[in-house]
Amino acid sequence: MKLLFSESRPDHGHYVYPFAIWAFPEEGETPADLLAAGFLPSGHKLDRYYLCRHTRVVLKQFAATSENRRVLRKWPGVQCEAVSREDFALSEERLAFCLSYTRSRFSGGGMSEARLRSLFASPVTTHVLIFRRESDGRELGYVTCYREAGRALFYYYAFYSIEHVGQSLGAFMMTTAAQWCAREGIEYLYLGTCYSESALYKTQFAGFEFFNGMRWSNSRDELKALLGRGGGDAGDGHLLEDEGFRARHLPEGLGAAAAASRFRG
Repeated sequence: MKLLFSESRPDHGHYVYPFAIWAFPEEGETPADLLAAGFLPSGHKLDRYYLCRHTRVVLKQFAATSENRRVLRKWPGVQCEAVSREDFALSEERLAFCLSYTRSRFSGGGMSEARLRSLFASPVTTHVLIFRRESDGRELGYVTCYREAGRALFYYYAFYSIEHVGQSLGAFMMTTAAQWCAREGIEYLYLGTCYSESALYKTQFAGFEFFNGMRWSNSRDELKALLGRGGGDAGDGHLLEDEGFRARHLPEGLGAAAAASRFRG
């Protein structure tokens, strides 16, 4: 991959001069390669990626926890079907369903119809997971996914019935997707970023990991420490200059962390 560094707002007082890191795939690389390196797609075309604190489940380690089973029991008789993008018809009814969800749940007024149509028609959506009630065939939710056979599934946008907000339907859909991926022999399920307490629900799965800028980590304590660096003195300076953080979460030292890094200059 090729990298570009896009300058962000500096903090002269603490000698912090940040750059957003963009990756562009080279010949022979696939999206699964960039996902594994800590990048997520920027947009729908899979031609540019950004480095971030994103999350995944190592599916060979996945097994339903008591919390997962509790969520699954709340929605008996709801089945998940995976269909290819080409076989998913974005009817006016389905379009209205998804738009209604985004207007209810997304900040800033939801997603435009044009953007939604682009999402369902673009390379980032190779498959759609359809959640359907067996008793009457009613569709309760959809998830747009990028799937690379055997290697990765990126769980991108989820849409579900606003009638059931607050009833764990979203958690049910994600848990069911993890089960399905494990059965399909997929190596990793990617779940997007974790930059707030509200995203900690992604840690509920056995096999959970997050990318910390150097490597994939399975330490929930480390993740919570990162979330706690949101302001004040705790958020000043570079993370790796924080001696307390290094002592707790990098006891092997910076030299060992650098030696293990997959990034090279």
